[in-house]
Amino acid sequence: MSIKTQRIYDEKDDNQLSGLRILVDRVWPRGISKEQANIDYWLKDIGPSSNLRKWFNHDADKFFEFKSRYQKELKNNKDQAEAFQKLNELISDANDDVILLFGAKDTEHNQAVVLQSLLK
Repeated sequence: MSIKTQRIYDEKDDNQLSGLRILVDRVWPRGISKEQANIDYWLKDIGPSSNLRKWFNHDADKFFEFKSRYQKELKNNKDQAEAFQKLNELISDANDDVILLFGAKDTEHNQAVVLQSLLK
């Protein structure tokens, strides 16, 4: 079993990762229906706060600071901490790979990458 990340907008073809699919965005991705998303869980409370998300604005130069601030949020914000605990439980119970889904265009600088590193 491994933990992977995938952009929710990726084409649904032979390259689609299989396993337990968990959306880790606070905001539902634009232009994606629930059917298209093909998710098992949406842990919206695990996503970065609106203030942090807006500050970061997917600026790769801010990623190191974003990662640090996001990790603090996951520890200090009750809803985020509970969502992170739920994610850990889902992973522990999974018999297959776990795919952390996100909407950001940047596949290397987003909250799913931070979560993946924390879970390894």
